Amino acid sequence: MKRTTTITSLLAALMIIGSISVNALKAADLDVTLYKNPQCGCCEKYADYLRENGFNVNVKPTHELVMMSRQAGLPDKYQGCHLSMIGDYFVSGHVPLASVDKLLTEQPGIKGIALPGMPQGSPGMSGIKTRPFTIYSVSGDKPQIYSVE
Repeated sequence: MKRTTTITSLLAALMIIGSISVNALKAADLDVTLYKNPQCGCCEKYADYLRENGFNVNVKPTHELVMMSRQAGLPDKYQGCHLSMIGDYFVSGHVPLASVDKLLTEQPGIKGIALPGMPQGSPGMSGIKTRPFTIYSVSGDKPQIYSVE
């Protein structure tokens, strides 16, 4: 009887742990440095979005964002309006949390992920989402589709 109680308690604990967002567990230990153009307000909203989801975000205005993105390995046409450094990865643009979670959970052998441009309805952007967001992974010269949200 005691063994059944122990197994039941263990299963209950695993169910509770499993319901906690992976992001919440990872975010507590990860700082984010978000580089943005000094005048950009939507970048501040994306920083708030990350903070609301448990990340510690340090925003650094810069006029060198394009150069920094290129140095990170991100081709110009895939760049977003800000560049976040999270652990060993970059996250460029208004990438939804599910893709950031996937990146931190799977820890693939890539440089980072990007949502090019400033799509309406993406985290930190106003407007209504009108189409799925295509997030790209960057590891070499040609980014690949990482996820679609």
